[in-house]
Amino acid sequence: MTHYPHLLQPLTLGAVTLRNRVLMGSMHTGLEERPDGMERLAAFYAARARGGAGLIVTGGIAPNPEGRTMPGGATMMSTADAAHHRPITDAVHREGGHIALQLLHTGRYAFHPKQVAPSPLQAPINPFRPRALTDAEVEQTIEDYVRAAQFAAAAGYDGVEIMGSEGYLIHQFIAPRTNHRQDRWGGDEAGRTRFALEIVRRTRAAVGPDFLLIFRLSMLDLVSEGSRWEEIVRLARALERAGVSMINTGIGWHEARVPTIAASVPRGAFSWVTGRLRGEVSVPLIAVNRINTPEIAEGILARGEADMVSMARPLLADPDLVRKAEEGRADEINTCIACNQACLDHVFELKIASCLVNPRACHETELVIRPAQAPAPFAVVGAGPAGLAAATTLAQRGHAVTLFEASERLGGLLNLAGSIPGKTEFFETIRYFRRQLELLGVEVRLGVRPTVEELGRYAGVILATGVRPRPASDLPGADRAEVISYEEAIAHPDRVGRRVAVLGAGGVGVDVTLLLTHAEGEEFNARWGVDRAISGAGGLLPEREVRGSGRAVTLMQRKPGAIGKGLGKTTGWIHRQELKDRGVEQLSGVRYLEVCEGGVRIEHQGQERLVAADTVVLCTGQVAESSLAAELEAAGIPFHRVGGAADPKALDAKRAIRQATELGASL
Repeated sequence: MTHYPHLLQPLTLGAVTLRNRVLMGSMHTGLEERPDGMERLAAFYAARARGGAGLIVTGGIAPNPEGRTMPGGATMMSTADAAHHRPITDAVHREGGHIALQLLHTGRYAFHPKQVAPSPLQAPINPFRPRALTDAEVEQTIEDYVRAAQFAAAAGYDGVEIMGSEGYLIHQFIAPRTNHRQDRWGGDEAGRTRFALEIVRRTRAAVGPDFLLIFRLSMLDLVSEGSRWEEIVRLARALERAGVSMINTGIGWHEARVPTIAASVPRGAFSWVTGRLRGEVSVPLIAVNRINTPEIAEGILARGEADMVSMARPLLADPDLVRKAEEGRADEINTCIACNQACLDHVFELKIASCLVNPRACHETELVIRPAQAPAPFAVVGAGPAGLAAATTLAQRGHAVTLFEASERLGGLLNLAGSIPGKTEFFETIRYFRRQLELLGVEVRLGVRPTVEELGRYAGVILATGVRPRPASDLPGADRAEVISYEEAIAHPDRVGRRVAVLGAGGVGVDVTLLLTHAEGEEFNARWGVDRAISGAGGLLPEREVRGSGRAVTLMQRKPGAIGKGLGKTTGWIHRQELKDRGVEQLSGVRYLEVCEGGVRIEHQGQERLVAADTVVLCTGQVAESSLAAELEAAGIPFHRVGGAADPKALDAKRAIRQATELGASL
């Protein structure tokens, strides 16, 4: 008997039967525009189909040039485009899966100067101002959608998802916020929804009854002048009448100031809104966002909140998630930690998407784990992210691996990261690696520092000894009792005083500050102003409920400029908002003079001042833990360094896991 009876139940949609209720949601990867992209995408999607995903939705493909995300963005406009996609659909179908192409016109979110929109209103997150579509151009855009769907069918796709949410073009027509037209495509509710409904009606007429039509409907805009709940219900019903097969849930606009997919968002935080629409329509509904385990997914389905669940980034992290759940191996799943660092951040930085915990994602044809031709004994020293990744990769290839860790627990600095509010998912990464070490037969020796003589008996040695806090030897008073390292502050926040000076405002300094100012029991919806009643337009409360710990924290950095500029591309704004909300004093361009009685004396903007503090936390960088490296070099024993031991400039689990995996695959 399965542990997930609802999740693994088939779903029949006309002539198509999906093998389970898991949708791999749409994610742009950056491969869509590369010359070798189709081959790599075929391998990427095939791995997820082989791993059991019921239905896959591709990254967004534009129906015309104006709708592209950027110049040169992918389109579906010709028989040549359809032929270009055939390797993807063939690969997925060979694995027994189904796949739909997402049709996405970005509208005023397009990052190019030829963007168009219902009205000439510039998006706050885009430097370009759109041109308003004429009536004839609106008609042509509808026909472009229809034509793109027909080419998708010719390419072998089982259906299309029409992207009507997240603030893209169709959504821009629907919402009063962005549609100021007074012609038949604007004005009242009927005018504003006409564009979406005409696309669906005409597409259904063109592709026939058996082709899947999914519509991504915004059910919670999280911006002012968004849709009201009664309007959302009416549109959903009209979409059903127009011929959609399923309705997928959209949450928020890209310009919304509410986190929707970051790790600070609770698991399954928005399934309630999908559940609210259930019963209003008869077509299946799909719940989305922060559904990263089969248990969370099963619970949503069992409670009747949805008919299907979208797990996009979780299938980046582990392509075999569904198969592992089906086989009773959920403890082996490599869980998505919702960090955004290698997926969304990469896409917005015009890099190929991947995954912090699974660097093979989108690199399946390049980073290949092959059996070793000559298995040998390897020693890995250090069980932080780099050491864990190196040990498991080597063991997967058949090498005999011994993993040494000086402390009494696995994880290294992942344990500190997981202690930060909103980052507890890092403990899932430790759990995953711990299970892999067991399954692969890696000998784990905790509380052991290997000697050089012992390491000399191995065929290969990998040093993943990480970093330690950089000593502030140049700061007078740094040896005072009230001065502690970031490691001490994170491990023992209860020992930190009520007035705190944090020296160093990089990622570590911000994390420490957020930990020290965090209020226990803070509720997500109240904190970010989400109105679960959706009593007004957009689903926002009039005010947000912001709590604090009662600590007065001053966060400082030597370099000039705003604090937090180096944080994650898609999550940094969340942390900057939290610092502001909690009243953290932020000082840039600071010269630290000394730690003295009562705090830290600094020079700021040409003036000396005392920052009052009971505790001073040093977040002023790291140095490599290299003592063992020096001993090995002296003894003439070759070794490899990975992670912080190789480059201590920043604490970066993404880099550490990727480097270690690549090294383990090559030795």
